[in-house]
Amino acid sequence: QVQLVESGGGLVRAGGSQELSCVARGSVFGIRTFAWYRQAPGKQRELVASIGSGGTTNYTDSVKGRFTISRDNAKKSVYLQMNSLNPDDTAIYYCNVDLRDTYLYQWRHYWGQGTQVTVSS
Repeated sequence: QVQLVESGGGLVRAGGSQELSCVARGSVFGIRTFAWYRQAPGKQRELVASIGSGGTTNYTDSVKGRFTISRDNAKKSVYLQMNSLNPDDTAIYYCNVDLRDTYLYQWRHYWGQGTQVTVSS
């Protein structure tokens, strides 16, 4: 059984910083790509950042230079450091992991439960 547990959301003032964490717990055999998505009120879910098994990162244009995605393979974790936050960053943030459960013998994507990030003016 595998679960993704997110933490780090909350209320932050514009210009501030916040770090999100996502930990894959349970019978994890291997992890390929980590990613962060977000969904703002009235908008579709969008890919914010991703990091591959080789360390290659990708960011949506609106967060380039402000957000940094990183991973810790030993801890089976992914992080999203968010700096210079503005109200447009307000959304529910979800981690997504391309992962293989030890006992399922196949790769699939798992989702975290989501964590709310609210940026006040």
